[in-house]
Amino acid sequence: MLVWPSPHLHLRPDAVEIFFSNAKLAQMLNEEARLTRAFDATTARQLRLRLAVLAAAATLADVPVRSPDGRHQLKTNPEPRFAVYAGSNRRIVFEPTTPAPRKVDGRLDLRKVTAITILDIVHED
Repeated sequence: MLVWPSPHLHLRPDAVEIFFSNAKLAQMLNEEARLTRAFDATTARQLRLRLAVLAAAATLADVPVRSPDGRHQLKTNPEPRFAVYAGSNRRIVFEPTTPAPRKVDGRLDLRKVTAITILDIVHED
């Protein structure tokens, strides 16, 4: 992974570019020691795996919707937000960095989403 202070992660030219909503989140997700301090070892490993899946995808449409990744759109926000599962009842919540491209019928065109901003790691009870 990219070492801080870079505020984003971009492993390949044809991969989804990953930005972070704030410096604290970027530091935590880019530094294994901080990640392991913030979460148990299993959750930290799952977070790293999901970040690798996101970083390896060419577009958001390439992120698997089936387990264990489980990309899904969150329905509670007016803006299009998504999440992937990261074990221990946690999810990585993110949104397209630029306005989400739409298809003619108004649905999101996930094949055109090539940059995301990670907003938070949330715990579900």
